[in-house]
Amino acid sequence: MSAAPDLRVLSLIPPMTQLNTPYPSTAYLTGFLRSRGLPAAQRDLALALVLKLFSREGLQRIRAAVHAIALPDRGIASRLFDEQFDRYLATIAPTIAFLQGRDPTIAHRINTRAFLPEGKRFESLEVYVSEEGEDPLAWAFGALGLQDRARHLATLYLNDLADVLRESVDPRFEFVRYAEQLATSQPTFDPLRDALDAGTNLVDELLRELTLEAIDAERPDVVLLSVPFPGAVYAALRIGQTIKRERPHIRVLLGGGFVNTELRELTEPRLFDYVDYVTLDAGERPLLALLEHIAGKRGRQRLVRCFVRESEGELAGQVRYINFAEPDVPFEDVGTPTWDGLPLRDYLSLLDMLNPMNRLWSDGRWNKLTIAHGCYWKKCSFCDITLDYISRYEAASAKTLVDRIEAIVAETGQTGFHFVDEAAPPKVLKALAQELIDRGVSISWWGNVRFEKTFTPELCQLLADSGCIAISGGLEVASDRLLKLMQKGVSVEQVARVTRAFTESGILVHAYLMYGFPTQTVQDTVDALEYVRQLFEHGCIQSGFFHRFACTVHSPVGQDPAAFGVELLPLPPSPFAKNDVGFVDPTGTDHDAMGEALKKALYNFMHGIGLEQDVRRWFSVRVPKPKVPRHFIGEALERVH
Repeated sequence: MSAAPDLRVLSLIPPMTQLNTPYPSTAYLTGFLRSRGLPAAQRDLALALVLKLFSREGLQRIRAAVHAIALPDRGIASRLFDEQFDRYLATIAPTIAFLQGRDPTIAHRINTRAFLPEGKRFESLEVYVSEEGEDPLAWAFGALGLQDRARHLATLYLNDLADVLRESVDPRFEFVRYAEQLATSQPTFDPLRDALDAGTNLVDELLRELTLEAIDAERPDVVLLSVPFPGAVYAALRIGQTIKRERPHIRVLLGGGFVNTELRELTEPRLFDYVDYVTLDAGERPLLALLEHIAGKRGRQRLVRCFVRESEGELAGQVRYINFAEPDVPFEDVGTPTWDGLPLRDYLSLLDMLNPMNRLWSDGRWNKLTIAHGCYWKKCSFCDITLDYISRYEAASAKTLVDRIEAIVAETGQTGFHFVDEAAPPKVLKALAQELIDRGVSISWWGNVRFEKTFTPELCQLLADSGCIAISGGLEVASDRLLKLMQKGVSVEQVARVTRAFTESGILVHAYLMYGFPTQTVQDTVDALEYVRQLFEHGCIQSGFFHRFACTVHSPVGQDPAAFGVELLPLPPSPFAKNDVGFVDPTGTDHDAMGEALKKALYNFMHGIGLEQDVRRWFSVRVPKPKVPRHFIGEALERVH
């Protein structure tokens, strides 16, 4: 297949994804298209929007929005911003330059605590002040850590400004999850449609300006909107709206993680007022078919995994799904991602969380790379194992992967890599590590794994020698009964051994944790937190995150709820998004009350606080004593040695 070479493709990253490094989908698709000889470009409108907002001109426009609100109705953050406006105006450019790594010397002034105006977000520092009133950040950074200390203060400064935006411009504004409530599992398109039809605010106006600027600079025939999360949907459709209104000759394609999980049964015709096509799953094959169709070389009936709105005949106005059977492009042949066209020096290294592992998600410029397509395990009952991004497992050879790594380093000048696999396979990681060592390729890398027994101390050391600095993985609910029910394929004791092997090799470990799984009781929850406390206490893990279990229609729980002891709540008719589904758990546990305690405890554990104390202290309600022996993890580790 060869698509029309005269069609120019522009891939856009819509707000909001992340600010420290580009979201990789456009880099994958741009690299793939160029490997096929097709002209392709990419822009990151998420970063561009933030840099526009947080500039001298942007702050002046934000202040105008503040002044448009009657004084008694202004929020606390907005009033402080207005009162301290001259200081904000004088500090915004040097602070952004500092977070971009362009002006490190300004850290000295930031650390004086007299340079930046300080709003409500800086109150978080007070929890670290000792009775003697010593430096609140000394515990984290000591006498040194000049750059990190300043980056944390500068991040709080930006968070203060984001509060002003929420109060005075757009209450939905977030750095990552912008207006996500409009899109997350919405059975109706009405909330999005109403928001898109409403009058524009400053954020909308800036996004329109940036969209037209990118279009006029690149002059594309086709625009790809990659939407990984619900928090990027609203802005993506604003971009599509601008293109359809002001550059209607351009075809707009919508795809990405949100589409793949939530729009698989799409019948909502109004979505196509903003885009022309919606594609599912891996984008390479559908994109080639669409480009051939747009160029007149392929009939509409031969589109691949594509939703369209019929424009004529008996089905006019209805949404139709077309999937002409063609094999996917093998993972070995998708080409090397390229970051050409993205302003790599402009990304912002933020330091929200002081924990050395947790910070990796927002700190540093990482080349994101997938080392295998799909998941080699694909059994976990909470996961969308029936969908392509999990079910179709394909790996590339170690030689191909290191060839890609070397090409990316040569292009970007950056040697940090984040492998973004659902679960990187141990066999491939071992081969990759050996290939990196044999070829003398020096990189730093981190990624996501299953904590399975294959990760022996010897393999962990090999990974560390190849440049591995950190690993994340799913412990989920730290309960052997529930781990077995969710078919995780690990036990708590095994996780302790594996994570300890990583940490003894000098590799940081982050655990993904879950609460609210079907049949999870209060006792299960207390026991799980005790296991987690012990894992922190013994240095097995350094970081973690608790999230509430959500049942999805594509998971084993959603497909066979009776097997997990729950009853699904009926979903309303849904022409638009369909993913999360409610359920009735006979245990009747108040997981919301449990979740607050779990998150508070974990935050403290990550800062080394409260590890010696009874876990019941974190709960605001009376809970039973943990049944887990207090030295369970220690004894398990002793048995290994």
